[in-house]
Amino acid sequence: MGFEEFKNRNISEDYVVVQEDNYPKTSWDAFKQVVTRSVKGELFTGLKITFKMMTGALFNKEMATVQYPKEKLPIGPRYRAVHKLLVLLESGEERCIGCGLCEKICIANCIRMETRVDENSRKEVLEYTINMGRCIFCGYCAEVCPELAIVHGGRYENSSEQRAHFSLKEDILTPFDQLNQQTEFAGFGSVSPDADEKIKKTPLSY
Repeated sequence: MGFEEFKNRNISEDYVVVQEDNYPKTSWDAFKQVVTRSVKGELFTGLKITFKMMTGALFNKEMATVQYPKEKLPIGPRYRAVHKLLVLLESGEERCIGCGLCEKICIANCIRMETRVDENSRKEVLEYTINMGRCIFCGYCAEVCPELAIVHGGRYENSSEQRAHFSLKEDILTPFDQLNQQTEFAGFGSVSPDADEKIKKTPLSY
């Protein structure tokens, strides 16, 4: 078999020729095609839905659009967003013991921690930063923390014009006046459901 015969050979007899559309050749044909496709009903069905939503928003106050940032949609309690450093409810002291496990397990290499030993021979966290520009929100740091000190909170608005804002310890530490809003997750060292009845504001033994 020659090369030309090889190229022009008929491999199968079962080919089906696909009929191509008759594309409009003139402007008048294009106009007729648009009119024909428009009066089939799909356009008016879409306009009906749009008009229904518009009248509901104008007269029945059934607004489908969320007026962000004044209005925000609720998010799940386990939503993994910007980190939070929790504190002890009894004393307000930080839960973080400076073990460094979150820094070691971070696969994005975005956590940095500086510690020192204080006068009571306890490790104290001096600096704790998370580079939110590198963080992939995998949750490994929260899973490995033995004291449940770091969790993922619900704050997802972390845009900034400066890289330096991503993110210091003071930015993610729970404020003292918002301890009653601190969400506790189940795990080792977490607060029991009846903690409000049991809790007493006593100083730590150390």
